[in-house]
Amino acid sequence: MHHGAGHTALSWALVAQQIYEKTEKKADVIAFDMRGHGYTTTLDDSDYTLERLSNDLVDIVLALYPDQLPKEIILCGHSLGGAVVSHVAFNQHLKNVLGVAVLDVVEGTAIESLASMRGYLATRPNEFRSFEDSIQWSTRSGTIRNEESARCSVPSQLKLDESKGQIRYGWRTDLMKTQPFWEGWFINLSKKFLGSRCAKLLILAGTDRLDKELTIAQMQGKFQMVVLPACGHTVQEDAPELTSDHLVEFWKRNKRLVLPPKVGSFPSKQPTTI
Repeated sequence: MHHGAGHTALSWALVAQQIYEKTEKKADVIAFDMRGHGYTTTLDDSDYTLERLSNDLVDIVLALYPDQLPKEIILCGHSLGGAVVSHVAFNQHLKNVLGVAVLDVVEGTAIESLASMRGYLATRPNEFRSFEDSIQWSTRSGTIRNEESARCSVPSQLKLDESKGQIRYGWRTDLMKTQPFWEGWFINLSKKFLGSRCAKLLILAGTDRLDKELTIAQMQGKFQMVVLPACGHTVQEDAPELTSDHLVEFWKRNKRLVLPPKVGSFPSKQPTTI
């Protein structure tokens, strides 16, 4: 699970819990704070190139499974995270990728929205008096429409600042400093998503987010699309139960079928994996 810019691994908290329960503990769910986000610190927290972020994802998976990768891996990313997982899947940086799931990001609309990103960031409060204030702002502004999820994820995006002699909480990640990388995140996203040699799922908050290339591909049945119209941009936080339902269904539909050995075959032969 790869979160979007400015968010943290806890944006997946409720979805992860539900996936764990709905798969009866058969699925490991891995989510991490991207470099420069949450509690992750690196030697260079200013490198937000798509290649660097993709390598981080691969390195983490390989570190968690040093001996043998899981037989089935689903890469799931929200917003910027969707660009990262698509890049990894398209370039086959990891083996055993069964599917790639992208949440509420498509190339055309993402690049178009970059022009208004500076204005959006300028409207956000720079600091809060308490975590409670930040949670209330998040739900009132519609940034996150699920208060339970906001209580999980929003505090992890903030850090304590006592420099002015007052207790204040500011954003851990200065998104304005990531501006030089914005366009590079989303260029060729559609090509990478559609060209990935695995099952593909796109979850959107509205059909208006679909660009021309993906509209044509969707009509041709090249990927599965789900629309959750009652959600905002953070679909996994606004509707964790529905999001987890679709992700678990996506896994079950595409999981590899292990066939039993043919009658009369030697016991030493292994089942065929499709």
